[in-house]
Amino acid sequence: MSGAYLPFLLLLGISIVNALGMVVTSHILNPRRDTPQKLMPYESGMIPLGSTRHRFSVKFYMVAISFIVFDLETIFLIPWAVQMRDLGWGPFVAVLLFVGVLAAGLVYEWKKGGLEWV
Repeated sequence: MSGAYLPFLLLLGISIVNALGMVVTSHILNPRRDTPQKLMPYESGMIPLGSTRHRFSVKFYMVAISFIVFDLETIFLIPWAVQMRDLGWGPFVAVLLFVGVLAAGLVYEWKKGGLEWV
């Protein structure tokens, strides 16, 4: 029985040695040259304005909810729609519940004004 795990353990060992080898090689071959721009909290090339501890606007969270509602709904519904006829009623009811929860999130966002971009 232990012989069945030998290929897996061999692959795991090779992967770990490869990962460690790449990290060590990159530190050896790439000298560290710190510049003021690299030592900044954000490497976007722009000078940070204000404190890094300020609170995010509620608009930020509304955009995140929009992303979840529209993007994840699409990601999960497309594969289901392709196989819909073969799956039966159980997955159909599950998808209805899923869409219902996402619709509740959309209604919440709508009521909070997250869809008004002005």
